[in-house]
Amino acid sequence: MTSPDTPADAAAPPPPPGTPSPGPPSARVALAEVVLCSGFPTQLAIAGVLRLGGLTATDEAGRLSPAFLFTLSLADSVLLLGLILLCLRAHGERARDVFLGSRPVWREALVGVALAPLLLTATLTLLLVLRRVVPALHNVPDNPLGALADSPAAVALFLIVVLVAGGLREELQRAFLLHRFEQRLGGAWMGLVVTSVAFGLGHTLQGRDAAIATGVLGFVWGLLYLARRSSIAPIVSHALFNSAELLRAVLMR
Repeated sequence: MTSPDTPADAAAPPPPPGTPSPGPPSARVALAEVVLCSGFPTQLAIAGVLRLGGLTATDEAGRLSPAFLFTLSLADSVLLLGLILLCLRAHGERARDVFLGSRPVWREALVGVALAPLLLTATLTLLLVLRRVVPALHNVPDNPLGALADSPAAVALFLIVVLVAGGLREELQRAFLLHRFEQRLGGAWMGLVVTSVAFGLGHTLQGRDAAIATGVLGFVWGLLYLARRSSIAPIVSHALFNSAELLRAVLMR
């Protein structure tokens, strides 16, 4: 018990030498975390491990390997979300504050449900306009990912991937990256532009027109997060959007 004339915090033991005090990261650290959690380093590392284990990205016919894609997507989701949580904890930040904010979860989920059909309609319209105005952008006639859903088991696995790696991981990742840009790297709008462009480039496998449409979608979901400070609406709308796209791909096979 401290004496009346002794400050209360004087009795507290000092932190161990070299222990960093929690707080917002420096610009250099924030940039390093953004690069680390961008998805590219983790996917390259996991892909390398899978190849060492004998699992390749394509089969003998040159088609995408479902086992490789599913394993890579789910393993990357686990690793990436773990890194994001570690980065937040290292600076004394709570994941709940960054990802959920103060809005009721159920209300945000309803916003996401209402937004999903609007985004699906707008995206299909944008793709039709791009293919009519700039047909050269439609350089991939058939979505190579749609060919992976060739059996009920594959559809079920693909659904898990688009929900976990798409709806959940990509939106929590987007929220974290926007959070870091807003803190130290030029502001939220800079982050919105950078993450949207990167999001689109990450889908060039599906065609240049699909990459543009995906970049626009990323911009909308990022803007939604910044406006509401919650990832729930983007997660729900993204998951429903991906599920509808998967259903459309199955029905059009």
